[in-house]
Amino acid sequence: MPFGRVKKTEPLDAEALHEYAVKALGRRMRTVAELTRLLRGRVEEGALGQAKIDHVLKRLKEYGYLNDADFAATYTRLRQDNMALGQRRVRQDLTVKGVDKELISETLEAAYGEVNEEELARRHLERKRVKKPATDKDAARVMRLLVRAGFSTGVIFKILKSWDVEDEALAGLEPGFDHEL
Repeated sequence: MPFGRVKKTEPLDAEALHEYAVKALGRRMRTVAELTRLLRGRVEEGALGQAKIDHVLKRLKEYGYLNDADFAATYTRLRQDNMALGQRRVRQDLTVKGVDKELISETLEAAYGEVNEEELARRHLERKRVKKPATDKDAARVMRLLVRAGFSTGVIFKILKSWDVEDEALAGLEPGFDHEL
């Protein structure tokens, strides 16, 4: 699917659309918003197509195949355990995937409530095989890496200070100031 163009296909009837949705969920977990976008290309335009999508989504929710709360919890746990990503990055990813903001907040509170963010950031650096920065340029690279991974500037500041990074390299990074992603 080059450049995100969707091929025009014949609209599917309700049963075929349901099968298509189940196969899509069999490949990987999806949010309601992601599945809706996927199904929209397989139905006719307008209210009739939206009614088919709504019917399929309702059936999938009844069967327990589609649940944004389960998706958010699983996605958060995997990003935290396997990739050692910070809370901000996971929040941003879930928002892009169409999960409700309140659900995101509840999920992140449950998942990151007892987590030491500094340890998680160090684990992320280990995973990326980052060495102690030797120059200001290396320190800036580490800062950018940790910001992209979703860690607060306070945590980044603590880690770099523990590595005895020069104060000039930390000038753009104040411990009490957090940049929003």
